[in-house]
Amino acid sequence: MRRLTMGLLLFGSFLALLFLGVPVAIAIALASMFVLIQDGIPLMLIVQRMFAGTDSFPLVAVPFFILAGDIMAKGQVSARLVDFADALLGFVRGGLSIVAVLAGMFFAAISGSGAATTAAIGSTLVPELKRKGYDTACSASLIAAAGTIGVVIPPSVPMILYAVMAQESVSRLFLNGFLPGVLMGGVLIAIAVRQACARSYPHGAPFSARNILRTFFRAVWGLITPVIILGGIFSGLFTPSEAAVVAVNYALFASLVIYRDLSLKDVYRIMCRSIMTTGVIMFLIATSAIMSWVLANYGIPALIAETVLGLSTNLYVILFLITLVILLTGIFVETASALIILTPVFLPLIRQLEVSLIHFGLIMVMGLAIGMITPPVAINLYVASSITGLSMERITRSIIPYMLGLLAVLWLVVYLPLFLPVLF
Repeated sequence: MRRLTMGLLLFGSFLALLFLGVPVAIAIALASMFVLIQDGIPLMLIVQRMFAGTDSFPLVAVPFFILAGDIMAKGQVSARLVDFADALLGFVRGGLSIVAVLAGMFFAAISGSGAATTAAIGSTLVPELKRKGYDTACSASLIAAAGTIGVVIPPSVPMILYAVMAQESVSRLFLNGFLPGVLMGGVLIAIAVRQACARSYPHGAPFSARNILRTFFRAVWGLITPVIILGGIFSGLFTPSEAAVVAVNYALFASLVIYRDLSLKDVYRIMCRSIMTTGVIMFLIATSAIMSWVLANYGIPALIAETVLGLSTNLYVILFLITLVILLTGIFVETASALIILTPVFLPLIRQLEVSLIHFGLIMVMGLAIGMITPPVAINLYVASSITGLSMERITRSIIPYMLGLLAVLWLVVYLPLFLPVLF
């Protein structure tokens, strides 16, 4: 009964604070503090747990991957990737739609952020899409949907956060993110091509091997970025945290020395923005460590596991319910916040079900990534809206086919590994 009371106080006060408009990180800390006060536990515990929650070497990768992605997005790397993708497939009907997805997948292997991928590809492609007569709302929604791949194809900031909380290997999560990311891209391309044929979008420039070679050599410094980062990780040359530092140094070298499209003043502004983003994420991680302690101390995840198993012992039904909770949470809560809140709640249940924690991590990241294009939070839609100047309502209506396609891939990832464990 005590577990239930404390659980209701924790989640009830947290939801009430969110409803009142309190920022997520502060709501987490205050809700946890209410429970501690109710039980007479010294509040010094809050400071101790906040420090312990951020005292993790793998978290060093978070600020550096954010900074590397911001540098690549601000410079000309994304524009050159788009040009290369256009040379490869721009000649087919609706080729620019395919280019949007391919460029999103290329940039996803650099940035680790959905919003950064949407901004980088959108700012480059949207003017060209408008000029060639593509439906602007549909194009914006496609770019926003392609942006969700940014947190699935490694490197991925949410994957790093999950790996730290679940005490799993970042490298293993990264390695298993490729297949779902490619599936997401393939589904988006299929939907985009179908719409292009239905709306008679124009063909692009004729196929030219010379143009492919020209754009390839211009984009090669961007194309080898994921090779350096991920190749170094998987070969054991450096850890994911060290890879993040390598990524920043390489991004600076490419932008300042090779392309010369950024000034030192630009780098300073980018660093300031990255510091603000990192500060928000790290404060969120610190406050979530308090909630994690409260959850563990009162056995609330075990209570949730018992309740869920009381509803059904069927693995497929339980995974269905968990995935629904993840999707619903992603609609209302930002990706990193939702991941940090849900991971400690569901991990005991997942372990009890003997589901691979790598598999569950992919479900978490993909489910919450879809939340990036589902209002009211929908960070990717806000980015697309700001780039195109269209209202959220117009873009939201156009996003539905792509959202359904991504949901189909998510359910495939949820259940297919149960029949083919060798996949993950």
